Amino acid sequence: MALELTERAAREIKTILEQQNLPADKTYLRLGVKGGGCSGFSYSLDLTEVKGDLDEEFEVNGIKCVVDPKSYLYLNGVTLDFRDELTGRGFVFNNPNATHTCGCGSSFSA
Repeated sequence: MALELTERAAREIKTILEQQNLPADKTYLRLGVKGGGCSGFSYSLDLTEVKGDLDEEFEVNGIKCVVDPKSYLYLNGVTLDFRDELTGRGFVFNNPNATHTCGCGSSFSA
C-alpha cells in the first residue's frame, strides 16, 4: 500500500466530507507532490470526484484515495496524520523517503 492514514486523519476527512455535503462513496482524497516549497517539493491534498486513468487508487480507514503516478514515487510509504494542538491544527505527512523536511512540515526534499 502506498500510503497510510491514521485514524485521526480519517476521522477529520470524514468530518470535512460531511461539512461540505460531499458523497463519501464518490469522493476521493487526492494526495500529491508538486515542485516548490522551502525544501524543493510540497505536498498537496484535495477532495475530488475525478480519478485519472493512471492514478493509483486505494482505500485506507474508509477513505478512498488517489495518487498520480509521479507523486506515487515520493508518497510510497507515507503516513498522513492529523494534529490538533496548541501550536497548530492540520494534516501532517510523515515521509520516510524525505531526506530533509522544512520546519512547517509542508515541504520536503528527496
